[in-house]
Amino acid sequence: MADNLSETLKKLKITAVERTEDSLEGCLDCLLQALAQNNMETSEKIQGSGILQLFANLLTPQSSCTAKVANIIAEVAKNEFMRIPCVDAGLISPLVQLLNSKDQEVLLQTGRALGNVCYDSHSLQAQLINMGVIPTLVKLLGIHCQNAALTEMCLVAFGNLAELESSKEQFASTNIAEELVKLFKKQIEHDKREMIFEVLAPLAENDAIKLQLVEAGLVECLLEIVQQKVDSDKEDDIAELKTASDLMVLLLLGDESMQKLFEGGKGNVFQKVLCWIPSNNHQLQLAGALAIANFARNDGNCIHMVDNGIVEKLMDLLDRHVEDGNVTVQHAALSALRNLAIPVVNKAKMLSAGVTEAVLKFLKSEMPPVQFKLLGTLRMLIDAQAEAAEQLGKNVKLVERLVEWCEAKDHAGVMGESNRLLSALIRHSKSKDVIKTIVQSGGIKHLVTMATSEHVIMQNEALVALALIAALELGTAEKDLESAKLVQILHRLLADERSAPEIKYNSMVLICALMGSESLHKEVQDLAFLDVVSKLRNHENKSVAQQASLTEQRLTVES
Repeated sequence: MADNLSETLKKLKITAVERTEDSLEGCLDCLLQALAQNNMETSEKIQGSGILQLFANLLTPQSSCTAKVANIIAEVAKNEFMRIPCVDAGLISPLVQLLNSKDQEVLLQTGRALGNVCYDSHSLQAQLINMGVIPTLVKLLGIHCQNAALTEMCLVAFGNLAELESSKEQFASTNIAEELVKLFKKQIEHDKREMIFEVLAPLAENDAIKLQLVEAGLVECLLEIVQQKVDSDKEDDIAELKTASDLMVLLLLGDESMQKLFEGGKGNVFQKVLCWIPSNNHQLQLAGALAIANFARNDGNCIHMVDNGIVEKLMDLLDRHVEDGNVTVQHAALSALRNLAIPVVNKAKMLSAGVTEAVLKFLKSEMPPVQFKLLGTLRMLIDAQAEAAEQLGKNVKLVERLVEWCEAKDHAGVMGESNRLLSALIRHSKSKDVIKTIVQSGGIKHLVTMATSEHVIMQNEALVALALIAALELGTAEKDLESAKLVQILHRLLADERSAPEIKYNSMVLICALMGSESLHKEVQDLAFLDVVSKLRNHENKSVAQQASLTEQRLTVES
């Protein structure tokens, strides 16, 4: 075989130059046969023979051998070591040109060749995108949708190219959504639908394409799949149900596509999703709760949903997952409740519906994602709700758990949310009993640490809470404030030029409130606060400058 192959390669070199089509075709057939028998060894011989350089000239629309040349390139490029030589031989540009051919076999082999040469190379795929292959391939898919092999080639190419961010804009300027949905509707086989799903998922990450897919009717296809597969226990059907419902949730992440499907709460899609929540299928419960969380991204939708009983549905769902429940469902249902609690008018309604009690059942959860959403939901619910904040703030079990989570160093999100909820309980309740509960549970040191956070909003929330503690229960909190070195931290915040104006302002308000404690007052005097404060009288922010004058007077009088 080796001798035959060497002969064929020599002959091919001559005929490639002379362009005698019959001889050329014979050589190419021999080469394809050799590749079918031993691809790697034949590829090495081809590389060593220098024949690749001649292929660029053979890739012409006029030649009857073009499909075979492209086929050979596709075969040799299955080997990683052959891909760079193919690029160096200048094969990409003539292959891209051939995508305009009318010949279906040429198109198929050209697509395979480009796919294999550029496989796993983002830089080469980006080069193809820059050469405009996306609109060409989309057009091919529309023209040759009856040709299964060509359709598959286009889908594989889309799947690879869609992973690149630079491709999304080009895809959005074509009618890819329409073509894929049209193709999807015709597919009965699971494997073929799976291929289309693999293209749809990365494309649907782009907001413009999300909307195009919704307008092309993809959602109706997905709902139909859910309906067909929901009661099946076949592995393929379960997988397809998951893919369809996940994709549905992804489409709702775009603001425009989400609003289009909500249709003022009257939309068929929204109504169908509502039926998923009480379902016995965990995947549908999860997708339903995530879809509600996505619909709840603007106040109007949230108000409509709460008025129409969504909260009770979500609480029932949570109730079914309290004991050894499904963590992803818990997380999704809590996400939905958190978003629904954002509009002011919803808070009281949700509180009276018993949402806090439903959420507190998950206090014992050891899963950080669930803990994080639980904390966020409670924080949203008590915002400006004094009574609810007081009730929760006097709940010793809750406060002790918050203090424990304030030390969750491995989970920054949980740690941050716990601190914020501790502070919120004080700020919204302004209750002495809440402050006492937090002091007794050891929460003060965490609020003081929170005042040094890198996030201004958290620093500020901590300082306001600490000022309320100093104003309402200074005697109870005095020792903890001292051991947490609050005065030194305030000195640092005031001296630091990078501190935001509101941080400086609230630090001075807090200093004045601490003067009622003998030991803390002494610390303030020892640290020469007057120097720092007097510099702030000329601060560009009027409120800071005024507070500096008041604080300076107070410090002078009390010194």
